Amino acid sequence: MGGDGRTGEQAELYLRISALGAPLVLIAVAGQGYLRGAGDLRTPLVILVVANLVNVVLELLFVYGFRWGLAGSAWGTVIAQAGMAAAFVRVQWRSPASSRAPRRALMAPLLRMGGQIAVRSGALLGSFLVASAVLARVGDAPLAAHQIAFQLFVFLALVLDAVAIAGQVMVGRLLGAGRAQEAYAAGARMIGWSLVAGVLFGVLLLALGDVIPRAFSSDPAVLEEAAAIWPLFAAMMPANAVVFALDGILIGAGDTRFLAVGMVAAAAVYVPVALLSLHQGWGIVGVWCGLLALIAVRLLTCGTRFLGRRWALVGATT
Repeated sequence: MGGDGRTGEQAELYLRISALGAPLVLIAVAGQGYLRGAGDLRTPLVILVVANLVNVVLELLFVYGFRWGLAGSAWGTVIAQAGMAAAFVRVQWRSPASSRAPRRALMAPLLRMGGQIAVRSGALLGSFLVASAVLARVGDAPLAAHQIAFQLFVFLALVLDAVAIAGQVMVGRLLGAGRAQEAYAAGARMIGWSLVAGVLFGVLLLALGDVIPRAFSSDPAVLEEAAAIWPLFAAMMPANAVVFALDGILIGAGDTRFLAVGMVAAAAVYVPVALLSLHQGWGIVGVWCGLLALIAVRLLTCGTRFLGRRWALVGATT
């Protein structure tokens, strides 16, 4: 990833500890998926809110109380993830089932769709990994500024994902009931509400562009780099919101193969721009222009797919 010196040492320390939480996160994600499919959105909300509150408390205690530094931050996250995974396992185990033995006929479509979604998510996150790798080679200040924007991107994505999750549940149920026209109408409404939310987030980011980065860093070099990309970050929000809604709609319709192919295509547009940014000295602005192009490609491909209605296949499928 290009980290060296103090940055590389700290990254290695954090990675070695936080890797312990990887299987715990997978358990929690699987539990969320099951409950979403069953239409229970309240239980995962409670578990996630409690787990994240515990995480915040542990971060403050370990980092500032015990002065464990970055290691304390990593351990706090791993402990919170362990509690979250245990809660989802408990909920799953209490759910009624005629048998808990794995069944190949039921697992096959899960593995197929899960693999396609993994490709889609991997290509998206891989693009941000490329951004981090490029900026780590540019300097610590651009890398730090990128992380500020990226962490806010993830935070706002999870907020906007609320509409996408609702889209998965509603579209899946409507198509399963043979009501394709209603599924399309529901999808259009979700896209509209997402666009409104995205515009609102974009305006707030622009208005607070001098305030938000200072909550993360007081380093003048980092703040300067953050200011350079902030208008791009804010402009990305409306398109982001629509893309997340489209993701939810198409996942609910089982159109995951298209999402995988579309995301790989968007990443193929972005990665050369990021590498050129390193070679041509475009810095953090070039990297974020590339990310803006990535989201634009996703908006074009997913939007065209939605309007074409080829995803609106009725009836339960495996």
